[in-house]
Amino acid sequence: MPEEILPGCLGCGACCFSKLADYVRVTGEDYARIGDRVDELTHFVGNRCYMNMLEDHCAALVIDAPSRQFVCSIYESRPSTCRDLARGSPECQGEIHEKGQRPGLLLTSLLTRR
Repeated sequence: MPEEILPGCLGCGACCFSKLADYVRVTGEDYARIGDRVDELTHFVGNRCYMNMLEDHCAALVIDAPSRQFVCSIYESRPSTCRDLARGSPECQGEIHEKGQRPGLLLTSLLTRR
């Protein structure tokens, strides 16, 4: 992806991390928008749908350890919860404050596995 069209949060990824299985709610519109990968990336708890979590981060997050970048593999069709989180907003700053160390710890773990 050319740099000019990449999301500005590639070096952070904090908002994509959680230990909660029901962290990112997926609405009916989100479910339809995700398309072909919806069965792979989501799960239901009762009649509510959520993004799958993998190693304490959203399953749609692609982590490129050598470049230290965090890329959403469904960025154009991401859930509304993700779309509504404005970069640099107070909510974004809260995510960074609470979980800012998690992406770096995972990167370190991935780099040492090699």
